[in-house]
Amino acid sequence: MRAETLKGHLDFLLLAILSDEPAHGYRIIEELKRRSAGAFDLPEGTVYPALHRLEQSGLLASSWASGSGRRRRVYRLTARGRRGLAGARRDWRGFTRAVEAVVT
Repeated sequence: MRAETLKGHLDFLLLAILSDEPAHGYRIIEELKRRSAGAFDLPEGTVYPALHRLEQSGLLASSWASGSGRRRRVYRLTARGRRGLAGARRDWRGFTRAVEAVVT
């Protein structure tokens, strides 16, 4: 999928992935790829800056965790992030209905 197609939707996708459970960056990247059947095979250089931006805006929080002998930063949704995700889902559903009405 072209990067331009994804532009503007990455934050929404990351919040949706983290709505299920906290995860570290690599796990988030793999989950995006898995859920999209490979369409969202994103490089770390795309995902990590977005995670940091979402954390700075208060939508995510992170903490260090150790597992398998490695320290990893684990991200989770904040209450503000859950509210933001709910609003983004409403907006997305309205947008997709409107686009579908035009293109079909």
